Amino acid sequence: MKPLQQGIQQAVSLLLVLMLSAIVALTFTDVMGRRLFNTPVFGANDITEHLMAVIIFAGLPLLTAQRGHLSIDLFDHWLLQPKWRFWHKAVDVLIAAVLGLVAWQYFVSIQEAHDFNEVSPALGIPRAWMYAFISATTALAAVLSLFAPAPQAVAHAQEVAS
Repeated sequence: MKPLQQGIQQAVSLLLVLMLSAIVALTFTDVMGRRLFNTPVFGANDITEHLMAVIIFAGLPLLTAQRGHLSIDLFDHWLLQPKWRFWHKAVDVLIAAVLGLVAWQYFVSIQEAHDFNEVSPALGIPRAWMYAFISATTALAAVLSLFAPAPQAVAHAQEVAS
C-alpha cells in the first residue's frame, strides 16, 4: 500500500505545482497586458479563484495525513508524553468532526448552487462542481485525520530531519 500512497502523493503534488505555475503565468500575463497594452486577460480573476480553491482543497488531505497543520509547540515537552495519547486521539476526533462539518456544509451547497445556477461572475463557470470537489476533499481529510501518525512520531521525524 505504501508505493500506491507515495504515487498518489507525488501525482497530486505535481498537479498542485502545475496549477500554481499556471496561476503565476496567468497573473504575470494579466498584469503585463494591463500595464503595457491596457488589455487585461478576460476572466483572469475567475480562473485564479477556481485554481486557488483547487490548490487549497486538493492539498488539504495531503497536509492532514502528514499532520502538517499549524500547531503550537509551547507545551510539546509535556504533551508528547505517552500518557497523553488519549488527548491526541480526542483532538484527532475533534479535527475530524470540524472537517466533516465543513464537508457537509459544502455538500449542502452543491444542490443550492445547482438550484440557483450559481456561476462565476466573468466566465460563468458553474460553482456546483467546485463545491462538490471541496466537499469530497474535506471529507477525505476528515477521515485521514483519524489515521494520521502520532504526534510523537512526527516530532521525532522532524528532529531527525534537522
